[in-house]
Amino acid sequence: MTSDGNLDALPPLSLYVHLPWCVRKCPYCDFNSYSAGSDAPRDRYLDALLVDLDIEAERAPGRELISIFLGGGTPSLFTPEQIARLLDAAGERFAVADNIEITMEANPGTVECGDPAGYRNAGVNRLSIGAQSFAPESLKVLGRIHTVDDIGRAVSGARDAGFANINIDLMYGLPGQNVTAAILDIERGARLGVNHLSWYQLTLEPNTVFHARPPAGLPGEEQSFEMQSRGQERLAELGYEQYEVSAYARDGHRSIHNLNYWLFGDYLAVGAGAHGKISDSGGLWRYVKPANPRQYMEFIEHGDGTIQLESISAPDRLFEFMLNALRLTAGFDEGLFTARTGLPVEVLRQRIGPLLRKGLIAASDEYSWQATALGRRFLNDLQAEFLPQ
Repeated sequence: MTSDGNLDALPPLSLYVHLPWCVRKCPYCDFNSYSAGSDAPRDRYLDALLVDLDIEAERAPGRELISIFLGGGTPSLFTPEQIARLLDAAGERFAVADNIEITMEANPGTVECGDPAGYRNAGVNRLSIGAQSFAPESLKVLGRIHTVDDIGRAVSGARDAGFANINIDLMYGLPGQNVTAAILDIERGARLGVNHLSWYQLTLEPNTVFHARPPAGLPGEEQSFEMQSRGQERLAELGYEQYEVSAYARDGHRSIHNLNYWLFGDYLAVGAGAHGKISDSGGLWRYVKPANPRQYMEFIEHGDGTIQLESISAPDRLFEFMLNALRLTAGFDEGLFTARTGLPVEVLRQRIGPLLRKGLIAASDEYSWQATALGRRFLNDLQAEFLPQ
């Protein structure tokens, strides 16, 4: 499959690269990550990624990347030299936007594997630091290996290295946490001066240690909702604009990469377990790479790199678009819906009608829609209303 036809009519294009290893897997994590640390075959894996980049470049000829996201796992376990090799290879294979956003995830305890300036010189211009909490007892129960002081050092080191765009991840609804403690985490994060906060609730995902053995002291539903409500108020007071369910930005520093997901853009997939979505004149397609890192490397080394593409059906396009767009506080307009899904607007309006009467969705203007406060509180239920019938 190639992206033939009018390139200007196609959605924006991003690139996701998965670097799957961690020092230790956290008990709440359901990402495709594996404990390995310094024993990970990083050079071999990097060689496979470069071949995979060749495959992905053929999937989207002539199209420009607006963002690159290095996720994991813990990408900062790879050295700055290895990250530079990866990003140089991407730049050789793709056209890139002048203002391309290049994000790398990092944990406070592992940024020191290389000088943050090395990652900045490699081409990374946005750092996302997995802080999770400023309470030592919460870090312990979450299985984090960094300390509270490590968080401050990581942010300070990133800023000294020239990073002007820094995100930190924080969680609420933690075991033993109360509303006051949740707000204190927000305030400590804001004092670090970062221009983006990802603040999200701990959930017990299937296939995690916490799902099998829930930790004691989890807040109840009402207490978690109070954390969410008061936390959103405090973030606004501190100058962070909420633009998505769990994303808050200062001074317009919204995540370009994540916005492309939420607005049903296209994204290429490189690395173990990476998922991609691509549009062309023939339709919309999804695909996924082998999840296990060793199987992925063998697949790239000994196979022809052929990945089975799955056509996204019309009912699935409706659901997947709404699954993402309803997360945005500003909602979406009907023109974007038809452009990104290829579906007539009547398909959307038929499903929205009953939700208007229930107060879950509202019109922000004649041709735009957004979840109401009630819809955002029960977002999972609202999204489920768009499942294929």
